[in-house]
Amino acid sequence: MKTVLLTGFEPFNGAAINPAWEAVRALEGWSGEDFRVEVRQLPCVFVDANRALADMVDALHPDVVIAVGQAGGRAEISVERVAINVDDASILDNAGRQPVDQAIAEEGPAAYFTNLPIKAMVAAMREAGLRAGVSQTAGTFVCNHVFYGLMRHVAASGRNVKAGFIHVPYLPEQAEARDDAPPSMALEAIVSSIRIAVETAVRVERDVAQAGGATH
Repeated sequence: MKTVLLTGFEPFNGAAINPAWEAVRALEGWSGEDFRVEVRQLPCVFVDANRALADMVDALHPDVVIAVGQAGGRAEISVERVAINVDDASILDNAGRQPVDQAIAEEGPAAYFTNLPIKAMVAAMREAGLRAGVSQTAGTFVCNHVFYGLMRHVAASGRNVKAGFIHVPYLPEQAEARDDAPPSMALEAIVSSIRIAVETAVRVERDVAQAGGATH
């Protein structure tokens, strides 16, 4: 039985809700024929989030780790390809921190690439009628910070762990409360997308080779 760790962030930047956490926690207790899911919340705080996630990985010894975060303004599920070694925050995190042009790991590589079957995941989501694409940037806020820290920790562990990051859009109620009318996605669609991501990550050992599928 494989263990899948799903994480979602707490609300941030004064928001009352985070669609990443709402979707992830909806899958608490979910299991398939050959996997079970563990759900955890991460603080939206630089450094602290990486320490918390590393402790979770060390405690659970998961076979698959998918961290999920909010990307307000995006219209689709964004399955991230690469995490870069920089923190450059345009807003404060939940501890009032705002690193600018700082390396996440001074001696770390410039980037880490996910080892999730990202194109197979996107293809499966689209086949189910969901909006999804491969993204080439996870930003430079806490989401990218966690993605980079996750891949670095997994690489250092020496264990065969599939790991990566998914960004999700605003929920409709979040979009309706804004003046700029950003795109949104229903919670049910986000949950379905994450379910498909998990099932595909567990099942697919080698990613599909297909053109397109990119966003951002």
